[in-house]
Amino acid sequence: MSWNDQTVRSLLRRMFDAAVESAAPSTAVLRNLPPKPAGRCIVVGAGKASAAMAAALDAAWPDVDVSGIVVTRYGHAVPAGRIRIIEASHPVPDDMSLKAGRVILEAVQGLSENDLVIAMISGGGSALLVAPAGDMTLSDKQAVNKALLKSGATIREMNAVRKHLSLIKGGRLAMAARPARVLTLVISDVPGDDPSDIASGPTVADESTIEMVREIVQRRQIQLPARAQAVLEMGHETPKREELSSNVRVIAAPSLALAAAARVADDAGVSTLILGDALEGEAREMGTVMAGIALSARTQGKPVRGPAVILSGGEATVSIGAAQPGRGGRNTEFLLGLAVALAANDGIWALAGDTDGIDGTEDAAGAIVSPCTLTRSQQAGLDAKLFLSSHDSYSFFEGIGDLIKTGPTLTNVNDFRAIFVR
Repeated sequence: MSWNDQTVRSLLRRMFDAAVESAAPSTAVLRNLPPKPAGRCIVVGAGKASAAMAAALDAAWPDVDVSGIVVTRYGHAVPAGRIRIIEASHPVPDDMSLKAGRVILEAVQGLSENDLVIAMISGGGSALLVAPAGDMTLSDKQAVNKALLKSGATIREMNAVRKHLSLIKGGRLAMAARPARVLTLVISDVPGDDPSDIASGPTVADESTIEMVREIVQRRQIQLPARAQAVLEMGHETPKREELSSNVRVIAAPSLALAAAARVADDAGVSTLILGDALEGEAREMGTVMAGIALSARTQGKPVRGPAVILSGGEATVSIGAAQPGRGGRNTEFLLGLAVALAANDGIWALAGDTDGIDGTEDAAGAIVSPCTLTRSQQAGLDAKLFLSSHDSYSFFEGIGDLIKTGPTLTNVNDFRAIFVR
């Protein structure tokens, strides 16, 4: 095959689409439903895929007494029959996030041992499902989320803080549902697929401690509101393994998405190297590292010969600091860092995108880098290094027409990165 710009772009996009399709809730939920309960089935949940997950269960069990409530991001709702859908804000919670936390806790009250609670959990649930502890208000919770997003903390660190400032996260939802049985179906968007990290694990025993959270807050220099700090000082500890046993099934995950993309490449006669599904780090620095790997493969024929695609997943971070940021997300910032490091080297393309269709807070899933990215940007009067330093990667790729816009995909298995080496 002649690997020109058009054919490479087409391959990369087909790989991304295959990764997203592998995590479609409609099929993933049906593969993992338990035996039907003798009593009621109460569906609760939170995340960008939760509405689509709930809709699949409602359609599959018409003869079961099904009810419930799930919360998803604005624009991600789908009809779910007997299950109520609430939309709320992400990544910073709003009044609907607070309402969702209250009504979901109410939905699991007064259940019996014959009842089954199925929790539909996916990425984004931490912001969408809010029940502040102590005297904290919604504005306190919003301030905490904004501080966490700016701190450069890892997703695991952020979730540890959120759990200890909540009445619903860190296993507390499952505790509230007792004595009913609880099954959690998870679409993973976190490195390592640890269910306690996804949406801050509302039905999963928590291994983090209040002491760990205090250390994170100090080390990351996170400025917490006074009422949030007071909750930490009170020692608001989360349920541990000895208190809460969890029945959890991870029904879709980044590793499966990368495998689906690799099959597309293989069908096209392109070798693949999967670096891993749990890569973390500063987005722009990760771009520099990945550029070095791609250049090595390009110039030395290592680790493979012939056309190849280097795949990875996980979740990068973007540390804003005190500067006023531009527009963008971790995938477009990764790509802009990669493009600058490649310096228009011929024969290397890349695509990176968030599988939920939304990179950061913008309307693009990600973007594409090609060997002529820097040349085209210079012709358009765009200084790549300047846009990178101001965290304005969305505007950069918008300026050269290389953003990828899918709209909400109704699933989320974290970031997808593919680098094609000709």
